[in-house]
Amino acid sequence: MTSTAPDNSRNRADALPKSWNPGEVEAEMYERWVAAGYFAADVSSDKPGYSIVLPPPNVTGSLHMGHALDHTLMDTLSRRKRMQGYEVLWLPGMDHAGIATQNIVEKQLAVDGKTKEDFGRELFIEKVWDWKRESGGAIQWQMRALGDGVDWSRDRFTMDEGLSRAVQTIFKRLYDAGLIYRAERLVNWSPELRTAISDIEVKFEDVDGELVSLRYGSLDDDQPHVVVATTRVETMLGDTAVAVHPQDPRYRALVGTTLEHPITGRRIPVIADDYVDPEFGTGAVKITPAHDHNDFEMGLRHNLPMPSIMDERGRIAGTGTEFDGMDRFEARRAVRERLAREGRVVAEKRPYPHSVGHSERSGEAIEPRLSMQWWVKVEALAEAAGDAVRNGDTVIHPPSQEPRWFDWVDNMHDWCISRQLWWGHRIPIWYGPEGEVVCVGPDETAPEGWVQDPDVLDTWFSSGLWPFSTMGWPDSTAELAKFYPTSVLVTGYDILFFWVARMMMFGMFVSEDAAITAGKSADAAQVPFRDVFLHGLIRDQYGKKMSKSRGNGIDPLDWITEHGADALRFTLARGAHPGGDLSVGEAHALASRNFVTKLFNLAKFALMNGARPGDLPERATLTDADRWILDRFEEVLTEVDSAFDAYEFGKACEALYHYVWDELCDWYLELAKVQFAADDARVESTRVVLGTVLDAVLRLLHPVIPFVTEALWQALTGGESVVIAAWPRPSGVPADAESARRIADAQLLITEVRRFRSDQGLADKQKVRARLTGLAEAGIAELAEEIASLARLTELEADRQPSASVEVRLSRGTVVVGLNTEGAVDLDAERRRLEKDLAAAEKELAGTDAKLGNEAFLAKAPENVVDKIKARREAAAADVERIGARLAELASR
Repeated sequence: MTSTAPDNSRNRADALPKSWNPGEVEAEMYERWVAAGYFAADVSSDKPGYSIVLPPPNVTGSLHMGHALDHTLMDTLSRRKRMQGYEVLWLPGMDHAGIATQNIVEKQLAVDGKTKEDFGRELFIEKVWDWKRESGGAIQWQMRALGDGVDWSRDRFTMDEGLSRAVQTIFKRLYDAGLIYRAERLVNWSPELRTAISDIEVKFEDVDGELVSLRYGSLDDDQPHVVVATTRVETMLGDTAVAVHPQDPRYRALVGTTLEHPITGRRIPVIADDYVDPEFGTGAVKITPAHDHNDFEMGLRHNLPMPSIMDERGRIAGTGTEFDGMDRFEARRAVRERLAREGRVVAEKRPYPHSVGHSERSGEAIEPRLSMQWWVKVEALAEAAGDAVRNGDTVIHPPSQEPRWFDWVDNMHDWCISRQLWWGHRIPIWYGPEGEVVCVGPDETAPEGWVQDPDVLDTWFSSGLWPFSTMGWPDSTAELAKFYPTSVLVTGYDILFFWVARMMMFGMFVSEDAAITAGKSADAAQVPFRDVFLHGLIRDQYGKKMSKSRGNGIDPLDWITEHGADALRFTLARGAHPGGDLSVGEAHALASRNFVTKLFNLAKFALMNGARPGDLPERATLTDADRWILDRFEEVLTEVDSAFDAYEFGKACEALYHYVWDELCDWYLELAKVQFAADDARVESTRVVLGTVLDAVLRLLHPVIPFVTEALWQALTGGESVVIAAWPRPSGVPADAESARRIADAQLLITEVRRFRSDQGLADKQKVRARLTGLAEAGIAELAEEIASLARLTELEADRQPSASVEVRLSRGTVVVGLNTEGAVDLDAERRRLEKDLAAAEKELAGTDAKLGNEAFLAKAPENVVDKIKARREAAAADVERIGARLAELASR
């Protein structure tokens, strides 16, 4: 914890501004760090490697609070490891965001009345590249504003040539291994975008729909018939069965028979399946295999026909009815009206709240649709991803998230990887004139005259390669040798199943493939990251999820402008606990800004008083206050290191916050003022102790609040940059328990005297004559000067007697403080103040008594609520007694 610096701290104090204004220094400071190459990773370094790859934000995106949290935590880890002597690579990049990016460009074309088909595939893709070059990547300058210490020289994009080569390589390897296939299956379909979309791009929302009960079969009650209920009447055009539970006695006679479809006239069977809940509705359900995920699985089990009744735009098609050509929602109304006219609508319920999947990109309700797509067979890949966590090769933080991980990977369905888009990695499958199929690798060419598959790959396919494709895979690069597997993945728990699982599957596959190629056991397969840290979601100050519809979202750039990047970062890191959501609001940002200001003022005071880091004097020559603050730092250092190592950012920040504010500023600085005023060796010792502690504190805080700590550390030490300063290490000096005891006793005594002064109506800064007895017996006589200064006491003359006194029991005796308050208190003003406080306390007491005397309230209120009211009553009763006694005392004067 020791360092040396010339004694020119007063000059450096003058170099600091009068107050900290982050907007004037942050941008320039960040660019200076980048220009100095502090964030550039050296693959030839002999330092141990530490690496993080940035979860690639969409090229269409901008920094939101979730990004700000992610980036703050990754930057904190990276900066700390760099200071600890690691060669750090924090690799940035962006995702091409297939659907979102194509959607933006198509909307731009639509302004001029054009579509992508007017330009053709190649010219349209060039227009997308033009947009990317001109408008994409706004998030990069926002990352700079936040202070992200990424290696910009290694910035990657999922459509870069190298990454595209990686995509083509792994597709072929998976295809050749029989793990990629083409099949007609049910997918999430977006009629507006005209493509299949990923599960993660489907958001379920509650809507007020309708529940319509329909009668199938005969309209004669004595003839076979079944009533089913549906929220999507139009899909009945594609019904191929009615299902009931095999043990439901109401329908046992109908199972195996057929009923006439009310509109198409075809006969559909009544089948029995355990999936049907006999307690829900009528106990009978319509089966539309081509337009419902559960119905599709049932259709497979019972070998049912699966006719599609909608085209790619969500219009009814191929039914041979008058509804062909109608939009799906128009058809919903028209089909219901026809069935109602025919007497087949038994009941209608509106509104009927239910959950409906919506496209995250277009906002429309998605349509389950039977479609020919490309799929990844995930069973073996998912098993390997699960085993990696079970075996401890990858550790999930917090462990409480492990069951969710296993539940997902152990029950994963095959993954639809094809998208009906033009922007993205095109599927490297080519078709010959006689129906031949070939998968073309990156160094291969397709036969002349063959046609390439028109679809592109799901964006999650390329981002699943991110940890290793960004470092040059499939080539054997120096980056892979130095920095792969990566050290930690930092992301929200909400995408654990989607992105994290895909990276694990691909990472295990490519390394197992490489191991086997090299003649090694498949057990030599490597995981893509050693640790997975899952943080929670950002919520507003009331605990509600942030959203545009609620209007409670916060733009992190607004907070950076208003409060500075350090305040934003400290707010997020302080609230970050493994797996837990965090609530933030303006009050949290203000508190963090106040902390930054407090730190700035602390450093400025220290510099103005000549504080400087250096070799500490012999322990025996130090004061109790000096030894105590040094020992407390050692404890805080251990606590901070332990917290950061366990990804408990909130604990680390809390420890530093309270050490700086409660101990360093509130206590040690006040004690140091007494020592600075002394005309003895304590002055120089205090300068070195304060300077050394402040130096170490600034280094501990730097990963979280990098800007203000840089300015203050440079001013304090004269060093080049705290970015490359060494992380503090334990001194190994045993703690002085006796100094800690004496300081604790002095703090208790001062606190009690301050409380007593307040009760007596004395102003905080008002000096009062007093006599202290028992200091020597309590073992704190050497702290008498500090106690008197901090308690605002002066010596009471021998011939004067105290007018009030307080006894304080300490660890080794009792100290009596007698104060002479005559003439120090405005009795009338104090009486008015106390009477006002008494009225408030009596009102609180009456209110709590009323609630506790209400039997109806007590019968319904939760136990914890009642306990809080009881605690409030006890506090109010104590206040009434205390204030009443003080008023009685004043009345006697």
